[in-house]
Amino acid sequence: MTHSHAHQATSKADPQGTTLARTPLHDLHSHVSERLGEAARTWLDQALDEAAAHPGAHGPISVWELRLAEAGRRCGPEHADAVRILILHAARADTDALTRVYAQGTAAERRAVLHALPHLVSGPEALPLVEDALRTNDTRLLAAAVGPYAASHLDTHHWRHAVLKCLFTGVPVAEVADLERRAHADAELARMLGDYAAERTAAGRPVPEDLHRVLTLTDPTATPPAPAADHGPNGAEGTHGKES
Repeated sequence: MTHSHAHQATSKADPQGTTLARTPLHDLHSHVSERLGEAARTWLDQALDEAAAHPGAHGPISVWELRLAEAGRRCGPEHADAVRILILHAARADTDALTRVYAQGTAAERRAVLHALPHLVSGPEALPLVEDALRTNDTRLLAAAVGPYAASHLDTHHWRHAVLKCLFTGVPVAEVADLERRAHADAELARMLGDYAAERTAAGRPVPEDLHRVLTLTDPTATPPAPAADHGPNGAEGTHGKES
């Protein structure tokens, strides 16, 4: 079954990490459908049809919200994040709906909301969800929070601290979307990284290898990376700020 709400395919999907947030929805749907068994694939198609037919909020809980809760059991934990993103998109979940799912959902459902943000929200209005996730120590939630939506909308002060939080908690900085461009020539980030490295060294603790990688990216003499086109849900390019 083909769902017209999916994005045009441009690349192969990868079910891991913040790639979920970067993968066009048509590719994500194809990737998941190819790997599900017949019963799970039928369930997914029905869930997407239900969400598309009854989008938004209806009563205390919408049918598509129930399907979000069932996704892991129906499709397996390895596909649950992607399936939840597809359901959220089919339901045309707005910021209020996403906030409700995030507030009431499990850690897995919160993670799916964060991955879905660049597919569903073109402006900064969902930043409170990202900021909440960045206050946790759940590494999978943190990794989802530093994806393309944060790269487009998180202000520089909070973005720098998000990078440091990744280093504190062991989240690979490869999860930080648009790291190269946002870190380039960022003297304040370089200072913060240097202070953190000095603290670790003074305490006799190893300095994370990722810290050296990010510190190298802050070098103002390095060739800056080309600006990355950040296509939101309406095809508009997002903006990235350097202001603090």
